[in-house]
Amino acid sequence: MSQDILEMIKKEIDSNTICLFTKGTADMPMCGFSARTIAVFKEIGKPFKTVDILPDPRIRQVLSSFSHWPTVPQVFVGGKFIGGCDIVTEMYQKGELQPLVEGAFKKQPAAPAR
Repeated sequence: MSQDILEMIKKEIDSNTICLFTKGTADMPMCGFSARTIAVFKEIGKPFKTVDILPDPRIRQVLSSFSHWPTVPQVFVGGKFIGGCDIVTEMYQKGELQPLVEGAFKKQPAAPAR
């Protein structure tokens, strides 16, 4: 596992209450699953950070080893891995994601969205 990439991943997760590892950015998602996941968090209205995995293929490899999840996007809330697009969308539709997000923001101060 590439140590510098792993440290970057951990830092992003620890520094941002909501951290999404996506293909593309919040302003320009590069796949439908990333776009749908970003749309859910925009709808919730809390600040979140996206980390684009496309510029460096090592990010996806190390991220998958770290989370034990093979696909992207990957969502971390309050430092905990939540899942990918389907899980996040289902949780949102059932009203389960919003309280999780609220609880995470109460536990740790929100980092500004970038």
